[in-house]
Amino acid sequence: MKTLAPSYLKHHLLIAMPQMDDPNFAQSVVYLVDHSDQGAMGLVINQPSGLNLADVLEQLRPDGIPAEHCKRLQIMTGGPVQTDRGFVLHPAGYNFQATLDLGELGLSTSQDALFAIADHKGPAKHLIALGYAGWGAGQLESELADNAWLSCPADPAILFDLPPEQRLQAAARRLGVNLGLLTRQAGHA
Repeated sequence: MKTLAPSYLKHHLLIAMPQMDDPNFAQSVVYLVDHSDQGAMGLVINQPSGLNLADVLEQLRPDGIPAEHCKRLQIMTGGPVQTDRGFVLHPAGYNFQATLDLGELGLSTSQDALFAIADHKGPAKHLIALGYAGWGAGQLESELADNAWLSCPADPAILFDLPPEQRLQAAARRLGVNLGLLTRQAGHA
């Protein structure tokens, strides 16, 4: 009997299927930062929190006035775990106090990344999120087997160049899928 090595989806997008009932993930696209036999971690990339960078900077720099452009930089709801923790996803080549190298991307969790963006010294392309999505060992694999998610390789254009409301359909198009034609019924062949 041939055994297959597990297939992990690091640097992929998860696309919620129409039957996804969890309010944290319904109609969502998640960028998978990490996925291994220990579990998975990702950021929801298409759910605006209602906050912008200026709102966050008012808390971090109470004596300063955020630049006008900061009011246009939306903060995403990255997921239901540690919703008070910030994450900045950006192209590689920027190293802040706490930056994880993801290959062609970087993930920063320190305030200096936000300050650099606010001061026009950081990455021009970025996605800022509060909180993250997390799965324990085998949990994501189980959800994939239950047809809760579609997956495709991540595309920086979807992450950084499209407005949040266009990311779900753009990710589905990468797979040639029209989500409007999918049923809310899950099945197994």
